[in-house]
Amino acid sequence: MSQKHDKPGTERRQFRPYPEYKDSGVEWLETVPASWQICAVKRKFDIYLGKMLQPEPASAHDLKVPYLKAANVQWEDIDLNSLQTMWASKEEIQSGQVAMGDLLVCEGGEVGRAAILNKKPEEPTIIQNSLHRVRSQSEMAKFLMYLLEVSASGGWLAVECNKATIQHFTRDKFGSLRIVLPSLEDQRRILTFVDRETAKIDALIEKKERLIELLKEKRTAIITQAVTKGLDLSVPMKDSGVEWLGKIPQSWNVCRVQHISSINDDVLPENTDPLYEINYVDIGGVDQFKGIVNIENYSFGAAPSRARRKVKDGDVIISTVRTYLRSIANVEMPAANLIVSTGFAVLRPGPQLNNRYAAYALRASYFIEKIVANSVGVSYPAIDASKISALEIACPPIIEQTAIASYLNRETAKIDKLVSRIKEAIDSLKEYRTALISAAVTGKIDVRDR
Repeated sequence: MSQKHDKPGTERRQFRPYPEYKDSGVEWLETVPASWQICAVKRKFDIYLGKMLQPEPASAHDLKVPYLKAANVQWEDIDLNSLQTMWASKEEIQSGQVAMGDLLVCEGGEVGRAAILNKKPEEPTIIQNSLHRVRSQSEMAKFLMYLLEVSASGGWLAVECNKATIQHFTRDKFGSLRIVLPSLEDQRRILTFVDRETAKIDALIEKKERLIELLKEKRTAIITQAVTKGLDLSVPMKDSGVEWLGKIPQSWNVCRVQHISSINDDVLPENTDPLYEINYVDIGGVDQFKGIVNIENYSFGAAPSRARRKVKDGDVIISTVRTYLRSIANVEMPAANLIVSTGFAVLRPGPQLNNRYAAYALRASYFIEKIVANSVGVSYPAIDASKISALEIACPPIIEQTAIASYLNRETAKIDKLVSRIKEAIDSLKEYRTALISAAVTGKIDVRDR
């Protein structure tokens, strides 16, 4: 019974199995090493469910303390930098505070999501009633964390917690969950292996993610260069008269968006037939690189109230909310009755503006920076469409716009293809990481001497 797993590189790595296996009687574990113990979590670990605290003191003796919520816990990571504060009694603080080394496990939402608190809180910190605090005098909580990750990734925890309703990983369900544990010494040896190997994989993933960021920066730089300087850098240049635009080719003009396109001049009236079928695009349906990626079908009467802006072939849509996302797309051969959210400004280029060029010009770093600078709000910064229409872009002759758009289509496609391949490699590494953890902590491979 040999197990083969892909290494982070191109080689293959072979692990030996344990000498003997037995049926665990647990569906998600299947067979396990014969020497390993099968037991309920509550037999080995102490489980404490957090408390619902209040934003106001209930008595004069209550104290204000940081409040750690389920949202602060991600797989293998806990964020202590964005905690709310709540009021708690001395008894609640004494019983409910967390300490370095505690395992925190989500009771609701993505049930079973877990992480070890690897940093000592600067002051007493209480956990929310959607978190379990897990401790043990004799076993290693980190081994349990990895077992929970295996169970969750296989979907078994969701089944355990009634997938058809709101999922809750109650204290009783958690305590009754059957797990497998090797000896304490073997737990240490397995965790040493897992931590070492996952650190290598994580470092590779981080490098690839950084490469993607560099490619995205290169993509933006290519676009900005082309729509401000053109394709022939030997041509004479002139001052654009716009400080943030700089020099542009001598044959180019600088135009306000409103002078070369209309904006938001085509909307569905309120008295539209409620049964009228529309294809709707919300803000989340536009990717800054791929354009429109998600369309939802509605009848007008059932559609969101923001489903109002009509678009047609050749239009360019640009998000006026969460502008930092750069949700911009040119519309080509759209689905019938395509409607976009009022969170978009719909630009309809005139004869002086090529729509593909326009979509790239609006993605230029200088233009995005002006939009963000003119946006209002913190969590959901937004800009009025009239401010977008008053902004200026470099406007070459129409034949040159077409050539620039074609060039950028080719160059950005090359970068996008490379980014896609790197993302696939990252996904493979993450799958390998999950598989390696699963095989090691469930005894499918023997890594004690690795």
